[in-house]
Amino acid sequence: MVSVDSEGTVRVRQIGSQIRRDKKQALYLKSLGLRGIGSEKVLKWSHSVGELIKKVSHMVEVIS
Repeated sequence: MVSVDSEGTVRVRQIGSQIRRDKKQALYLKSLGLRGIGSEKVLKWSHSVGELIKKVSHMVEVIS
């Protein structure tokens, strides 16, 4: 479950490398605006953002 704050945003941090991963997963990270390990992004919550987070959940963490 993703924790969404009162403003309807979610903060995501990349914790895993996209090296030796499926190319689609690299595109999902790029779609989220993440560029490398340690990069963070504050995103407006939507169903599509939730699905992207779910697909790369092993490489990102949601910060509350």
